[in-house]
Amino acid sequence: MRLLVDSGSTKADWIAIDEDGKVLFTTQTSGLNPEIIEGDEIIERLNERFDILQNKDKATHLFFYGAGCGTDNMKISLSRIFQEYFSNSIIVVEEDTYAAVYATTPKGEKAIVSILGTGSNCSYFDGKLLHQKVQSLGYIVMDDCSGNVFGKELIRKYYFNKMPKELALAFEKEYDLDPDTIKGELYKKSNPNAYLATFAKFLIQHKETEFCKKIIFKGMKSFVKNYIRQFENCKEVPVHFVGSIAFYLKDELQITFDKYGLQLGNVLRRPIDGLIAYHIKNK
Repeated sequence: MRLLVDSGSTKADWIAIDEDGKVLFTTQTSGLNPEIIEGDEIIERLNERFDILQNKDKATHLFFYGAGCGTDNMKISLSRIFQEYFSNSIIVVEEDTYAAVYATTPKGEKAIVSILGTGSNCSYFDGKLLHQKVQSLGYIVMDDCSGNVFGKELIRKYYFNKMPKELALAFEKEYDLDPDTIKGELYKKSNPNAYLATFAKFLIQHKETEFCKKIIFKGMKSFVKNYIRQFENCKEVPVHFVGSIAFYLKDELQITFDKYGLQLGNVLRRPIDGLIAYHIKNK
């Protein structure tokens, strides 16, 4: 049994397949970003899912593609945790961009591949290898155009009284905006980036308002300038996206790309289905 996992900071999608690619079960855990949570919490999140707990000794391979796995230290740390838990498995840990590549470039063509979800990143795929121009420093200083950055911007606008009154009232009805609640989530609990990203849903729901449009297009402009245009051939290859922010704001991405002369490629909400096809082909 092979376990395929696509993990962001908010959630992780799991699919178990047999040697013929038949799906045995699917499940979802909270995100398993090793930069955000410790080993004990990772194990706790695995144990919460009966399918994973029941089958952990049956798994022969674990292919984990996750946010926060862009450095060797994080890969090694997470691999050790998984090796102890899935004791009979061969463990492979890669950053989440590889899952995005396998899902959006099924023929292995050259492309720029980006993730816009809770966090964000951007890489160039030359048909075989990934190349990055920007090393991510995490949600506090980077993650342009991501759910957590959009969420932070909404909270700031609300608390600085910069949000239109009608939207502010709707914002208050949708979320618990008590300052103690917000500070507790940000400074005392795990996954503050995932908490911030929950507010991005409001931005998407109200994306037709001028207030939200301004925030969205500002974020996209920043992502294009700081990430995509790092690659000299950015106008020569398609730019693919994976993630909920990209998926639900695809029209806005197209408008932004038209402005900068870029080619918008595939836009997928989740890469997990593409991983099945890739691993069947490369078993």
